[in-house]
Amino acid sequence: MKQQFVSYIRNLQNTITSRLEEVDGKATFKEDLWKRPEGGGGRTRVLEHGAVFEKGGVNISEVHGKLPETMQQYFGVKDADFFACGLSLVLHPINPMVPTVHANWRYFEMYNAEGEIVDHWFGGGQDLTPYYLFEEDAKHFHNICKSACDTHNTSFYPTYKARCDEYFYNSHRGESRGVGGLFFDYCKVSDEMSMQDWYNFVTEVGDSFLEAYVPIVEQRKSLSYTKAQKDWQEIRRGRYVEFNLVHDKGTLFGLKTNGRIESILMSLPPKVQWVYDHQPDVGSEEEKLLNVLKNPRDWVG
Repeated sequence: MKQQFVSYIRNLQNTITSRLEEVDGKATFKEDLWKRPEGGGGRTRVLEHGAVFEKGGVNISEVHGKLPETMQQYFGVKDADFFACGLSLVLHPINPMVPTVHANWRYFEMYNAEGEIVDHWFGGGQDLTPYYLFEEDAKHFHNICKSACDTHNTSFYPTYKARCDEYFYNSHRGESRGVGGLFFDYCKVSDEMSMQDWYNFVTEVGDSFLEAYVPIVEQRKSLSYTKAQKDWQEIRRGRYVEFNLVHDKGTLFGLKTNGRIESILMSLPPKVQWVYDHQPDVGSEEEKLLNVLKNPRDWVG
């Protein structure tokens, strides 16, 4: 399974970066191959200073070795080894009318002292973080997510949509990071699903990403905006940074397993503002967004 999924994410990285270069029309992805001293490595691709994207990264990694003590405590195991692979991407657009997007699809194996698999699972998802709310964009993104889920199980979308709303939540701010999407983790063998079934589901979601995001970018990338709207984008990016550094499990796992710091922090935007006690004007488009972030909505009902 791990070789099957590694092959998939390598191909998906090529597909996504090629399409995003077409959308941007100016910048290309810089590739950085790296190795992890404890085992494994990855292929980081970063795009900067484009015509559409201010910064973006589409990374794959395959890492293995001894599970760090802190993670052994987290999983409740001793003397375990692990293998983890996945694709993670974040795109920060220039135009504040274009939303930021994040996606991740991953596979994990854990081994005992004899090298036998004692646990394995899939995880991942994709979520949208707008700075100005176009409801039709949120509906489009969620409908693509729902279609990918419904192919495999009609209960997946409402379940993983709710988990996304719960996970991508800045509890210290009392607001969601964005308008959500899908979040799933610890997808294991059950009476209903084999690991091949889970692979088919996760890859269906991965394959749906470009269809979910690119039409939104094409629709919004040429809209005009003001300096004040750009400032609002950078203030909201600050909330994005707060989530990634305070709450995100993937970031914390990478830091605790001696992950490659440049790849881990690739998700952070290049320009951010923290304005003391900033409050949007009553009745403004900025306040409209905040109201939705504080009260997650059903986008496909």
